Amino acid sequence: GGGGGGGGGAAAIAGATAIAPVRLSMSARRLPASTPAWLLLRIPIGTVWAEEAAFRAALAHLGARAAGGTFGGRLLPAGAFGLFHIADARATGEPLAATVLATGVGGWVFGWLAARSGSLAAPMLAHLAVNEAGAIAALIVQRDRRKRSR
Repeated sequence: GGGGGGGGGAAAIAGATAIAPVRLSMSARRLPASTPAWLLLRIPIGTVWAEEAAFRAALAHLGARAAGGTFGGRLLPAGAFGLFHIADARATGEPLAATVLATGVGGWVFGWLAARSGSLAAPMLAHLAVNEAGAIAALIVQRDRRKRSR
């Protein structure tokens, strides 16, 4: 069967906006001043491309050579990916353990996509779908909050 990691993640983000604490967190988050630059440059190039090159290409390759197979090639980069997001969680006030777990699982899925496809294109597209869905959800939640406060 096909992948769907990005679509499933994007759907989960959309559904999560119905959860009051998630909406509250999104409404309190400080968003970049330039929405087009954020959505068209920062997320695809500054986040997705950079993280996939680092975690799914470089670290997965080094990990597989050093520790072998699934552990080195997938678990090591997935764990590192989860830990890498601690700074983001602290900056946004998100719970650390949940952030590390969720991004670590995401890293595992992205690693699986890379291994299955033999390319970084699949994990990049899935990662882009998840991050863009989160960004758009935050924009919508904040727009709705501003409308209600008028």
